[in-house]
Amino acid sequence: MSANKILVPIGFSEQSILALGQAFNLAKIKNSDVVLLSVVKEQSMMQSLFVDDLTDQLKLKVKQKLNELAKQYGDKFGVSVDTMVSKGKIYEQINEVAELISADLIIMGTNGSQGNKSKLIGSNAEKVVRLSKCPVITIKGKDNRIGCENIILPLDLERQTKEKVTYALEYARYWNATIRVVSVVLRDNQEVREKLKKNINQVHDFIVNAGVKCSAELIEGGKKITLGNFVFQYEKKFDADLIMIMTKQEELSLSNNISDTARYIINNSEIPVMSIRPKESKHITGPTIAF
Repeated sequence: MSANKILVPIGFSEQSILALGQAFNLAKIKNSDVVLLSVVKEQSMMQSLFVDDLTDQLKLKVKQKLNELAKQYGDKFGVSVDTMVSKGKIYEQINEVAELISADLIIMGTNGSQGNKSKLIGSNAEKVVRLSKCPVITIKGKDNRIGCENIILPLDLERQTKEKVTYALEYARYWNATIRVVSVVLRDNQEVREKLKKNINQVHDFIVNAGVKCSAELIEGGKKITLGNFVFQYEKKFDADLIMIMTKQEELSLSNNISDTARYIINNSEIPVMSIRPKESKHITGPTIAF
């Protein structure tokens, strides 16, 4: 058994199955075990008086289906797999199980929220992203190619860059990928421009000196386009496979809500997005970061 574990929530939707291929491919490269988790939705107290037996039967059927998937993908990729079925609120169970098994990564497919005109990440997926203590890769949209050649690493002048760069290096090494560092200047402010330029050059040199391929670019933005859309344009330029973002909390906020830019990227990206929750530290040194 490996010390590394990837948790893959399975709801048996098309998207959750799509996420399986990515998860097992990465698990093989990382020498990680995979844990497949299905959550049976919690019933109200009144409902539980009548449906507990049915819930137990459902859990047995779900466990059987999970075991079938585990054998199919475990044999195909040569990866050790475990299965779990739990009962409760989906996002709570995912995060609780992630902590219980000491998962170092969650990979989940999401269909997005229903009943909204805009494309939104599913409410459970967003709650997992903003509360998880380990990185979360969300996969929606098309069937993305297995593996990774280009990782988009958007940077700004926020804190905690060091943390995200560390993850970028780790995963770039797994895939032998190139890290594409990008910063966007949205206002004609020479001081900000110089700080961003210095920042991305420091990060670029740090990554290259660590033995990983890297490019860095400072883009001049405009008033009519958002940071998220600039990231998508850059992603298409390199036909990228992964975007890495920080799900930083809004300043002066008492909630755990992720930033608007992070939410926009997760909601609208056609390629997988790795979301990293900043560690709670007031004293982080080194270059500073991003979305």
